[in-house]
Amino acid sequence: MLHCIRHQCRTLRRRPFTPLNPANLIFTKFSQSLQPEPEPFSCAANGSFLDKILPCVKLLCGSGFKSDGVKNRFRTLVSGLNSSQVDEIIDYLRIDCPDFALELFELLKNEYDFKHSRVSQFVIAHILAGQPRLKLLRSNFMQMLQEEGSGSGPSLCELLSANFNCWKENAIVWDMLAFAYSRSEMVHDALFVIAKMKDLNIQPSILTYNSLLYNLRHSDIMWDVYNDMKNSGIRESKQTNSILIDGLCNQSLMQEAVTLLHETDHVASFNTIMSSFSKMGFVDVAQSIFCLMLKFGVHPDAYSYNILINGLCLAGSIEDALKLTYDMDKHGVEPNAATYNTICKGFRVLGKISGALKSIQQMLTKGLNPNIITYTLLICGNCLSGKVDESLILRGEMLSQGYQLNYISYSVLVSSLCKIGRVDEASFFLYEMERVGLKPDDVMYSIVIHGLCKQGDIQRAIQLYIERCTKRVFPNIFTQRAILLGLCERRPLLEARMHFDMLTCSDNNQDIVLYNIMINKYAKLGMIHETMQLYNQIVEKGIASTIVTFNSLIHGFCIAGQLVKAVRLFYNIRDHGLAPTAITYTTLMNFLCENGNIKEMFDLVREMEASGVQPTHVTYTVIIKGFCKQWKLQESLLVLDHMISLGLYPDEVSYNILIQCFCKARKIKQAFELHDEMISRDLRPDGVTYNILINGLCVYGDLHDADKLFLYIREYNHGLKKAAYMALIKAHCVKGDVNQAKMVFSEMMKTGFEATVKDYSCVINRLCKRCLTNEAKAFLSMMFSSAVLPDVHIYTVMMAAFRLVGDHHSIQELLPNMVKCGFDDS
Repeated sequence: MLHCIRHQCRTLRRRPFTPLNPANLIFTKFSQSLQPEPEPFSCAANGSFLDKILPCVKLLCGSGFKSDGVKNRFRTLVSGLNSSQVDEIIDYLRIDCPDFALELFELLKNEYDFKHSRVSQFVIAHILAGQPRLKLLRSNFMQMLQEEGSGSGPSLCELLSANFNCWKENAIVWDMLAFAYSRSEMVHDALFVIAKMKDLNIQPSILTYNSLLYNLRHSDIMWDVYNDMKNSGIRESKQTNSILIDGLCNQSLMQEAVTLLHETDHVASFNTIMSSFSKMGFVDVAQSIFCLMLKFGVHPDAYSYNILINGLCLAGSIEDALKLTYDMDKHGVEPNAATYNTICKGFRVLGKISGALKSIQQMLTKGLNPNIITYTLLICGNCLSGKVDESLILRGEMLSQGYQLNYISYSVLVSSLCKIGRVDEASFFLYEMERVGLKPDDVMYSIVIHGLCKQGDIQRAIQLYIERCTKRVFPNIFTQRAILLGLCERRPLLEARMHFDMLTCSDNNQDIVLYNIMINKYAKLGMIHETMQLYNQIVEKGIASTIVTFNSLIHGFCIAGQLVKAVRLFYNIRDHGLAPTAITYTTLMNFLCENGNIKEMFDLVREMEASGVQPTHVTYTVIIKGFCKQWKLQESLLVLDHMISLGLYPDEVSYNILIQCFCKARKIKQAFELHDEMISRDLRPDGVTYNILINGLCVYGDLHDADKLFLYIREYNHGLKKAAYMALIKAHCVKGDVNQAKMVFSEMMKTGFEATVKDYSCVINRLCKRCLTNEAKAFLSMMFSSAVLPDVHIYTVMMAAFRLVGDHHSIQELLPNMVKCGFDDS
């Protein structure tokens, strides 16, 4: 074992550090003989050289090198000196003029970039140790070891041991060397130096041991060093105990760490354990440690309180955290900015921005200024709560206080602004970031590009896309998808296809989502040939299809009226290693229902249940529609109740289907009950809902009630569709109430709806059937005044009505108008 350790030490300088047993390093003598550097020069060795140069050096050192003439003389002198000569000068001066030796050493190193030998550095180290100037000694050793590097311990120890063994300050130099190695995180070398010190009966200081313990606190070696320290009779300090506790906490040995608390009165030790328990989520245990600290008479500091406050905030116990801040005041501990920032963060996590603002106000009252962390927390909290304008106000306040937004604040602001459709402001922040030296990443660009696409500004989205490429912020796949999706939704199909072809022309682009977007667009338009063409491209490229691909294909076949192919594709999905989803089932069920294949639709419902696929509220809406088509109204209401019991709440479409079915079944009262139920479930009846109700009242119910509903809708601006106006107009025409029909017709045109030939034809046709020819002529005049030319059907109906009532005069008036409109008067 001893032979192995010695072999490891001999090869230490030639290879990187590998863990050794520190106990062996400390207690075993290192016997390898390394090549020593030359011994320090003595003045007798070369008396003639020293006789010539020393008077000049003393003169120059004594003058302090203040005048330019002195500096020039010294520069000339230095240019002729080599390392050995400098060693000789410094060795002589250390006895005669040690201050001159230090002055010369520092000047050569700092002003002339002279590289001193190891010998000179150790000579100077002994001078500094004797004065004592330990801070400069440590600094020199730290610089020396950075140059020497890891593994240099054995050679330096050999030099120090061979040439400086009897020097008075040797013990201090050895200890500082070990300490410097430890502070430089060259732990293996530090252990080696301590082992050599043991051979020379030199005792390492508590500072050196503490530094080593700190560097080894993540490993079990810490205990070997600690035991060696105790065996050496060195009294441990408060820092020693804190380091041990920190090490135990780092190794998750919490019980052992708590045991050591009985041996300390150092607040840092308690803080370390409290922090570890708090990070692990055991805030109650951390509170117990806090109480133990008070019991032992250890006074907690602001950091102690902040640990507990942070833990309580993370656990959601904001009230308890606030109580602790009041407790701080009682015990004379001033809450600091970190305290209030932590409270502010806790309020933000809980979404209680008002509480965070109150915390900031308390901070200002205490004379503490909010810092960048405070502002960042508030900006993030406001954005997450949807209060973007408040965040923008805080941004202005930050700038006025001399703070600059950090990356997190910009990221949250950009994302929040895009989410609420304020993409122009989000784009401004991208450029502002660049102006202040922050570089937006591809995610931020993607968010803005996606926002531009959503609001239909595809051109700007593409410009930003090109711009980011020129800045070498290369687009990610989400950006490409966003632009293609925007083109498909807002621009001509040809433009979307050209962009798609550009993205997928390379075989390297295997993104199935791009294909799915394009296939879905073709499918919705019923362009089944183009849809299948793209699908075949996927197969040829070897790109794996997803269930989204097949859902779009099935939808496309259904739109194109090829239900047989849609069903066949549905049953082939599993052959591709995929399983139909609720969307797959619902899409096919809906088209089967629309085509009257109700039995096949309910077969799919049963298959869906057997496959364990959970229906969505859309699935249940299709099932409701299926029952309504079979006039099974009671069953459709049972489905509605069942989906609500499952927590799947119906939407406007679900209720509209039911209301329409009940109106057609002449159950107007139940239809209005469903309307009221919609409102009770916070669903706002839309224009379609009221169109159905008005049409139901006009066709199957009371026209007087239809008029009252019309007036209510118009007053509360519920967005009536044109179909509702026409249903009411036609109903009044049938009833012979022409004035009311004209009033509603005028109201429809005032609202902005355009009356077409078909609309006028419906009204005139009904008036003529009731032989109300004068009223029909009034609507014909309205047509001409609105620049709508009658068609042949209107003229035919009116001529027949005039003949029927024997109004030959009106026939003669009508004929010239017919000729003007290009009709043959025959």
